[in-house]
Parts: sequence; structure tokens; C-alpha cells
Amino acid sequence: MDPVNVLRQIALHLERSGEPTYRVRAFRNAAAVAADLPDGELARRVETGTLTELAGIGKTTAGVITEAVRGREPAYLTDLESRGAPGIPDGGPLYAALRGDCHTHSDWSDGGSSIEEMAEAARALGHEYLVLTDHSPRLTVARGLSADALRRQLDAVAECSERVAPLRILTGIEVDILDDGSLDQDPDLLDQLDVVVASVHSKLRMPAAEMTERMLTAVANPRVNILGHCTGRLVTGRGRPESQFDAEAVFAACRQFDVAVEINSRPERLDPPRRLLRLAQEAGCRFAVDTDAHAPGQLSWLPFGCVRASECGVTADRIVNTWTADELTSWAAPR
Repeated sequence: MDPVNVLRQIALHLERSGEPTYRVRAFRNAAAVAADLPDGELARRVETGTLTELAGIGKTTAGVITEAVRGREPAYLTDLESRGAPGIPDGGPLYAALRGDCHTHSDWSDGGSSIEEMAEAARALGHEYLVLTDHSPRLTVARGLSADALRRQLDAVAECSERVAPLRILTGIEVDILDDGSLDQDPDLLDQLDVVVASVHSKLRMPAAEMTERMLTAVANPRVNILGHCTGRLVTGRGRPESQFDAEAVFAACRQFDVAVEINSRPERLDPPRRLLRLAQEAGCRFAVDTDAHAPGQLSWLPFGCVRASECGVTADRIVNTWTADELTSWAAPR
């Protein structure tokens, strides 16, 4: 067995199960260390018992590597596979209809893995495309991309795309909606992207009238394609309350300007709440069911959003990521 692939598979299982980041990172770091070793070095260290002398490889990861090098499926991987990913539903017909994910992050901003690792995980799930939407510059806590960094990322995506075919990596951004509703990135650069997700990340407790105007201004911007996690709520841990805004007005604007309302599948978000999702459905909005994944294993969270969509009467014909990549990018092109 390939020990590098085994370590990465374990990391994926841990991410899907919501295990702590430090535990996932231990396996990803060990995989990176093992991948960089000269040919034969890993096997030599297994035989001499010196794996743990390498920075980034501990007792547990060394055990996994040893079993894989000796041709046995590591017990750690067997146990994870037998347990499956707790709590993740199958997603039903809506999940089967999805072709890709329109909201994902890499280590270019606050994600934990490279573009290629994210793309490989999406391909393994059977996705036809992955939209890369790292953060924009104002969100410094998430290491948002400056215009120059985003331009470099476009080159990186083009270079990576050949290696992950037939999966297509579509270029994008999760652009911050600023206080006045403007977008946190060079407009000319936004025009070069395949898909633009616009989200509020700051001043989430702004008065309702001001928040409504802020969101309406962003939705009316011809470069916005998807309104991300519209209430900004968090439903786990200490939680975070919903932002207050005139949802009827915002969803009417989404319908008017053909902006999809995101159904965010992250377990700690599940945004929008069902009552607002039903309101958007009744308003005739389009939708994008996304994971907002910050790690490869989190790409498996799409079923959470699909179940909520089904519960609220959203049908596949209203979901933009049931389209092919060409159909999606044609719809999302600057208006």
C-alpha cells in the first residue's frame, strides 16, 4: 500500500467526522514528510525503526506507515472506515444531481490544504468541478488574497488543472461585502473569475435597515453570482445569532438580479435557517448548495445542505450546481 495515500485517506476520514484540526494536521504533515523522502528512504527507516526521528512523524503515524510499507492495511484506517462518517446523511436525489461545489477554500487563504489536494478530493467524490473561492483582502483574519495574490492564484489554478483532469477547477472568490455594500476586490479582476460568492463577515450585528441596504447593494452588483451564508449565524459551540435584515426584500433582489442564495452545508452554519430558506424558495430564487469547505474531507458535507433543501421544497432545477461547468460559467459571466 502507498503510505502517503493511506495517511491522506486517514486525514480525509477525520475531517469528515469533525475531528480536531490538530489530529488531522498530524496525518497531513506526516504524508507531506513521507512524500518528500528520497526513493527507498521510507522503507529503510521502517526496517531500522527510525521513522520518528523525522520531524512531523510521531508514534501513531509511524505505525500507520510501517503497516502500509509492509503491505498491510493499517488498523487505524480499517477502524475509521468501519465507523464511517457519523451523522452525514446520503443527501437523496438532490445530492445525486449535484455536479460540483461552488464555495471552497485552500491554504492560499484560511483553508488547510493545497488547491491540488482539494481538487483531488473533489474528483474522488465524483465531482465534475470545484469552484475555488478563497477570501478577499479585507478579511485579514482569514489571510484574504490581495489583487496580486489572486492573480498569482489564477496562474496556479491553470497549472494545477492539467494534473487533476477530468475535474475542472473553476476560478472564484468569496468576496467580502463591505459596510456600504461594495465588494472587497478590484472590479476588473472580479470580471476575470468564473464565479463570485459575496458574503458578509464583519459588523454582523449592524442595525437591520443598514444591513438590508448593505446586502441589497451587493446583490445588485452585476458581478455577484451567489449570496453566501446570508445570516452569518453559527449553531454549534457558543454559537452566533443571525444578522437582522429584511429577508423578503433581499430575496426579491436575488430573484430580480438572478443571484443564487447559498445553502451553506457546514454543520456549524446550516445557513439560511429553514424559515428563510422556505421564504427564498417561495420568492423564486435560485440556490447553490455548497460546503464552504476549508479541508478536503469537508467536501463530503454537501448532503447536509441537500437534506435541508429537500425539506424546504427546493428542487434540483433551481440549484445552479446541478448544471455542467459550462452552463454554470455561462450563467455566472459578467452581466
